[in-house]
Amino acid sequence: MAKVVPTRSEVLFLFRSLLRTARQFSDYNIREYTKRRTIDGFRQNRTLSDPDSIASAFSHGKAQLEIAKRQAVVYSLYAPKVKSIMDLKPCNSI
Repeated sequence: MAKVVPTRSEVLFLFRSLLRTARQFSDYNIREYTKRRTIDGFRQNRTLSDPDSIASAFSHGKAQLEIAKRQAVVYSLYAPKVKSIMDLKPCNSI
């Protein structure tokens, strides 16, 4: 049974959605990890040419998006109110 191959716009939409979801994490480390995993995953699958493997990678990406969305909600409920040092804006006065 052949899977439906996603279009380029569907793949880009998934990529952007994963990056948008990553921005929802308040913790710097988790946010950057999610962004890095998204970019690395798409770079790794860039060379896929088999329609079944493309469709499989796309469905895996959609599943990861749903997991990331759920985790963003959970992390927002229990996130500490203190910002990370990485999130603070640099001060120009020394």
